[in-house]
Amino acid sequence: MIIHRQLPALLALLALLATFHAVAEPVVVVNASNGIERLSRDEVINIFLGRYRQFPSGLAALPIDQPADHPLKAQFYQKLVNKDLAEINAYWARLIFSGRTSPPRQATSEMEVVEWLVRNRGAIGYVDHSKVDARLKIVMEFTP
Repeated sequence: MIIHRQLPALLALLALLATFHAVAEPVVVVNASNGIERLSRDEVINIFLGRYRQFPSGLAALPIDQPADHPLKAQFYQKLVNKDLAEINAYWARLIFSGRTSPPRQATSEMEVVEWLVRNRGAIGYVDHSKVDARLKIVMEFTP
């Protein structure tokens, strides 16, 4: 008897938790006028880890990172190179110290990432799939 009375409340709680537990899905995007249609995972890794900063077309690539504390940043690097943010930060500390290259430009907000992408033909970044509109073009998606 008690279970039947509590069931609607339990179902409502589960529905509410499911709403909050929706996971963002990062996608790699460029300005819609960039000219690039797709990038391989290796090309994205090379651009975001500073190995080279050009698109296959020769256009200079300007990688943009989400803010340091944004959950999408951690998820992106985990999916891209299977490393957590502490490992990524250590990687960049070594490269910066050696003077080899510089890390991606770090935005101050998710909105700033989109603004950089829209204003710069050579910008490349990652956003939640739900943030993609006609101004951006998805060039790489992570497979489940």
